[in-house]
Amino acid sequence: MDEQRVRERGPARWWRSGPPWWNHPEATGPGTSTGPGTSTGPGTGPGTGVRRPRLPWRSTLPLTVLVLVGSNFAAHTQPHREHLDTYARVLLLATCALLLWRHRHPVTVAFGTAALALAYLAAGYPYGPVFAAVAVACFSAVVAGHRRAAWAALGMLWAGHLLISLWLYRWLPPPGDSGADLGQELIIVTWVLIIVSLAELVRLRREQWARERADRAQAARRRADEERLRIARELHDVLAHSISVINVQAGMGLALLDSDPEQARSALTTIKAASKEALGEVRQVLDTLRAPGDVPRAPAPGLGRLPELVEQAAGAGLTVDVTGEPPRLAPGADLAAFRIVQEALTNVVRHSGSRHARVRLEHGGGELRLRIDDDGPATGADAGGSGNGLAGMRERAAALGGTIEAGPRADGGFRVLAVLPLDNRDARDGGGARDDREDR
Repeated sequence: MDEQRVRERGPARWWRSGPPWWNHPEATGPGTSTGPGTSTGPGTGPGTGVRRPRLPWRSTLPLTVLVLVGSNFAAHTQPHREHLDTYARVLLLATCALLLWRHRHPVTVAFGTAALALAYLAAGYPYGPVFAAVAVACFSAVVAGHRRAAWAALGMLWAGHLLISLWLYRWLPPPGDSGADLGQELIIVTWVLIIVSLAELVRLRREQWARERADRAQAARRRADEERLRIARELHDVLAHSISVINVQAGMGLALLDSDPEQARSALTTIKAASKEALGEVRQVLDTLRAPGDVPRAPAPGLGRLPELVEQAAGAGLTVDVTGEPPRLAPGADLAAFRIVQEALTNVVRHSGSRHARVRLEHGGGELRLRIDDDGPATGADAGGSGNGLAGMRERAAALGGTIEAGPRADGGFRVLAVLPLDNRDARDGGGARDDREDR
């Protein structure tokens, strides 16, 4: 542990992010800016989760060396300019030191470096890499979103240089200096435009990356919501039917327990079979939550299991007549059709006084028509449902590009009419592709 502390306090950390007290949250007061568009509140400190951006030592130190060494070299190639003295080096160091805060205060640093560079030029010192510091500061300001501030700082520097080189040079050092020509000013304008263009390009690219990340996050949330709704719909359809059968049979068994033990035994047998079926289907639904690549142990139900559904309904005291033969469907559509019939029969058991229902299957013209009728009347009773059955049916049909119509008939009773397209591969790409995975 002691060796680890020594390593953390050694020169490597200074090189990486500067002295610890530079970035310590306690060294800042309330409301101090932490970078473009963010600030620390009064509660900033250790454990609050708000951190200032680190000072960019690793990029600023090499740039400082480049500016100092390059300025010395420029002084040798421009003997007519003032020699670099202590005042010149202080200006150069101050200009580079400001860059340490370019992420926290980009606007202030952009104007500060431009002002110091202008003072350096007004003192008659040689042209050199001092402009690189201004370019980095304005580049950071543009990337941070302060475009107008960066342009204003560059415009201030160029206007000040224009004023010095065309008019004030007569009264400023070095003595005997001559004014600049139009070619020099065009070169300066060209460099300014290059800097602004590169900064704008980087800013636009970063904004594009941010939008792409946001779009990916939104798509992931949407997929998670769709999967959660699908699983909730499956569990509702599986449990609602089985629990309705169990509810009816349990009530029958309790009523006949003393007067007709054999009938009560039959009701308990039905409850056992319905609960076993429900557990199997719940396990199948939960299998989809396993790691990708795992294959469910049982195929998803479809209209081929309609006789089993009719038998389960008969156990709840409901007689079901089925007319028509189910067509060959894709797995997603087959599962949706089965769940729609299952939920419609469950609603008959729960809410209808009729003990007779009719299921009619018709297909032609590229669509399957499922019609489930009962003769009513509605009882108003509830066997513990959530009231989401019709909504779940509509969601299943809509995911396949179909429709659901449900409501009371004119002659009494209730009707559910589902129209599903037979060729639904394109529609299944959004809502039913996972059902296809279940059937493999």
